[in-house]
Amino acid sequence: MKRILSLAAMLVALSYASPASAELKLGGEAAVRLRDDFGRKTAAAGFLTKTEDQYFQYRVRLKPSADLGDGYYFKALVQNENAAGGWQGIYVNNQEQYNLQVSQFYFGHNSDNSHWALGRLPLGSLDNPILDLTLYAIPAISGGPLSTAASSAGSHPTLYAVDTPVSTNHFDRLFGFNYGVKIGDGELNAVLVNFDNISTTGADRGLFNDGYGFTAIYKTSIGDVTIAPQVYVTLTHLGDGRQPYTVGAQAFIPAGKSKVSLSGFYTADKNTYGTSVNDYNGYILRVKGESGPVLAWVDYNRTNDEHGSTDYNNTFVWAQYKVNVHESATGTFSLTPTIRYRASGSETHAGATTKDNLFRTELYATVTF
Repeated sequence: MKRILSLAAMLVALSYASPASAELKLGGEAAVRLRDDFGRKTAAAGFLTKTEDQYFQYRVRLKPSADLGDGYYFKALVQNENAAGGWQGIYVNNQEQYNLQVSQFYFGHNSDNSHWALGRLPLGSLDNPILDLTLYAIPAISGGPLSTAASSAGSHPTLYAVDTPVSTNHFDRLFGFNYGVKIGDGELNAVLVNFDNISTTGADRGLFNDGYGFTAIYKTSIGDVTIAPQVYVTLTHLGDGRQPYTVGAQAFIPAGKSKVSLSGFYTADKNTYGTSVNDYNGYILRVKGESGPVLAWVDYNRTNDEHGSTDYNNTFVWAQYKVNVHESATGTFSLTPTIRYRASGSETHAGATTKDNLFRTELYATVTF
């Protein structure tokens, strides 16, 4: 807590530094959540395990920003990254240390017809599953290589294309350069992504032998409906040897005071790189609705892994109801009960099956400032 107060004091002091300096604004949020987990797994041999757990977690996010004038700006997000999603658990006798890191930072420029940004960019992946599917079409273990087999998860949770793995476990950001420009009746946004600086081994691949990707989205409207075709392409191999591509689209449909969105993406990777052999394809479908305080969506993912001779099926449901307890010009306080359910399963081409289901109830208490 001392570290948090010291950082906040420093940011406030900087905001009053000198008239010639850009004004630094500081906002953010603090939240506590109570979570109940009900897990159920069955292995290929039919062995069943059940888990139940209740625990508190907390999270603080600080959001400094500065207007540099003439369209130039700076923004950042400071939070704890020692645990997924920035949520800190409670250790023995409250001995945990809560460390803050620069999770996102980016600077850029906005003009009437275009904009650009450079740095650790926010993804908005909670609303867009394109990278969830790209990185986790085949389930992987948190904290390990993306190609790690799901069956050996041990104490680390298995990550699936559903249940928002990029937002939660990748902290919803990537390092890259974004450029957006108005074209016709819509806007094109393209991002050159640097996934890693892990140089490839073996044959000389030249200067650009790290993990690079490219993603683009064009958002336009047809009547009241907004459509957004998208593409992601791996320009070089990722650190785990894969080189997937993903295509698809989203549609945003107004329905009175409510909003409905549809998402559909297809991914594939068919290449051999070193000892890594990839031959799979999969898709994810999402239906999402929002009406006042109610937000809910359903995901379905299916992946056919020819090399691993296994098919994966995942279904996920998220539903929440936000209660605004207090709202003013200086901040808000809200309570948000939430339900999350994931049903995951796999079947080998020989017929062996496994299941990994998880049901969660959550209650968020959040203040924004």
